[in-house]
Amino acid sequence: MNQFLRSLSANEQVALLFVIVFGMLLLASGGALLWSLRDRGDDPAAEARQAALRDFNRVLKTSWFMVVIFWLAWAAGDGVATVLFACVSFFALREFITLSPTRRGDHRSLVLAFFVVLPVQYALVMTRHFDLFTVFIPVYVFLAIPVVSALADDPQRFLERNAKLQWGITVCVYGMSHVPALLLLGFRNYTGKGAFLVFYFVFVVQTCMLVQHMASRRLQRAPHAPNVSASFNWPSWGIGVFAGATAGVLLSGITPFKYGQALGMSLIACAAASFGHLVMKALKRDRGVTNWGSQGAGTTGASGLLDRVDGLCFAAPVFFHSVRWYFGL
Repeated sequence: MNQFLRSLSANEQVALLFVIVFGMLLLASGGALLWSLRDRGDDPAAEARQAALRDFNRVLKTSWFMVVIFWLAWAAGDGVATVLFACVSFFALREFITLSPTRRGDHRSLVLAFFVVLPVQYALVMTRHFDLFTVFIPVYVFLAIPVVSALADDPQRFLERNAKLQWGITVCVYGMSHVPALLLLGFRNYTGKGAFLVFYFVFVVQTCMLVQHMASRRLQRAPHAPNVSASFNWPSWGIGVFAGATAGVLLSGITPFKYGQALGMSLIACAAASFGHLVMKALKRDRGVTNWGSQGAGTTGASGLLDRVDGLCFAAPVFFHSVRWYFGL
């Protein structure tokens, strides 16, 4: 088997990976369909099964969404992949801003965020200007946004309005832009295999988030921060991080990492994603919504896009810079 895999080109290896992943998702979807055909009685056991099925279907939809996005990104090439992730950032930022109050004085800042900051950030990624891309938003943009707002001559709730927009740019643009940047890291003897690294990162993070959610439902422990999240507690968090780290070690063969390096990088990604998801829950509670889409339907028509990628948005820059620093890329 190993000899067969080594005989394949980098593109053929990545294509085989997606065939396996799509096959697993088809099997899971078929299992969910059979599960839904079971009796739908009114007894507590049937209600519990239906609740579990709804949770499973939400996870399955998220998995399909992410895998299709990454497959399209790989199939289209690095340049088109970067544009595709820029579109994801655009809709996620729109979803974030739509559920946050704005004033007329914010219009110039919003135009700057959507039509200048976002394309420039992804252009820097596409052209591999990594040193500038890492500081463009936290330095230049964070200084420019309040200047543009001040010139609009609207001081009412000035700090709150600018902090909200800066936070949205940080999560939706700065964070997400680090995912396609993983495709462009120049590892030795790893040319053409950047899709493996992106898959590794996403799989580890999603495994952590899924296991943490399932462990929380199973353990039924008191939440650590009940006003923010009814499901976050330290035992389930530890189980989720452990599961994600284990998946990272098992998948180390498709990455440029050795076992110990894969363990360390997966721990970093899982911790960042789970804490980031908790922070986004706090923001939703502040806004008085249960998800980033109204009644489960996103304001962009993307069905709560930000709910699906919030963990990735937090984990991607931490993972990217940890890898780049450790390997001196």
